[in-house]
Amino acid sequence: MQVTHKSAVLSFVYSIVLGTFVLGCEPSNQVPQASKAVEPSLCNFKSGPCAQSVADVDIQLTVSPWQTPSERPLQLSITTSQPLSNVKVKVQGRDMFMGIIPVKLTQIDENNHKGTLIYGSCSSNYMVWSAVVSYELDGVEYFTNFDFLADNPG
Repeated sequence: MQVTHKSAVLSFVYSIVLGTFVLGCEPSNQVPQASKAVEPSLCNFKSGPCAQSVADVDIQLTVSPWQTPSERPLQLSITTSQPLSNVKVKVQGRDMFMGIIPVKLTQIDENNHKGTLIYGSCSSNYMVWSAVVSYELDGVEYFTNFDFLADNPG
């Protein structure tokens, strides 16, 4: 009798976890639908690099292909206005938790880093990802975010 009880409890817990995962990608009232315009604050890699400035350092992020398709390799490039140390990138969902994806960067020269990224798709048809770039300058760590739309229609 105890085995049946444990099985029922495990089945219930499994159902809750699976339901939470499946419903996690459902659109909310705060997230624009695919039929609406793309938020103007998001990076538009079709137009060129996305730029931020933190602690007097200009940072540019480029992603190709510019449409940022889900479940396909994307090439990330980070260009900085001055040499930095310990440059890192991680990608995560802006509006919902989809995991944290570290991007292994290769330093091309003192101001350029490149890496490859693959992220999953979401059933909401409007998934915004955030590339969190961190670096050190004069022993102080800084962060900045670049938000962009997955599967950008253009």
